[in-house]
Amino acid sequence: MSEPLIVTLLLGDEAQARFDRLRAAHFPPERNHVGAHVTLFHALPGDRVDAVAADLEAAAARPPFEVAVTGLRLLGRGVAYTLESAELAALRAGLAAAWHPWLTPQDRQRHAPHVTVQNKVDPAVARGLRDRLAEGFVPGAVPARGLGLWRYLGGPWQAVAAYPFG
Repeated sequence: MSEPLIVTLLLGDEAQARFDRLRAAHFPPERNHVGAHVTLFHALPGDRVDAVAADLEAAAARPPFEVAVTGLRLLGRGVAYTLESAELAALRAGLAAAWHPWLTPQDRQRHAPHVTVQNKVDPAVARGLRDRLAEGFVPGAVPARGLGLWRYLGGPWQAVAAYPFG
């Protein structure tokens, strides 16, 4: 069986660069194999790439939308920015329904969109970063520009395709 597929939400360039900078500054470098990302599905069957790609292309035929950045979440051993969007929830729910037979238990759980900027650190370090980031946090919105399809290679990801909205 081929490597699993990952589906992400693609953010606008400025937001992506900001989250990438935070991740580069706070994620352990030896474990930071990918840029900042919003995972929608963690492990779809790699042998279903054609069907997944067709569904993503169809799902991307919609206007771009904004995603609210609502706060910070402690992950235990890391920190993430929390995201909210009715459009994103509906988009993911539609894909989850189409792919239900293929979903892993993790991908069947309630989806809580976020961007992880730190992980795999001591819990005290994570709490400290969360507290520092929370001091200057101002809620806002970032543009969602499309969907990304990736292959999981045991750490690093390989880009398969991008499906811009619109």
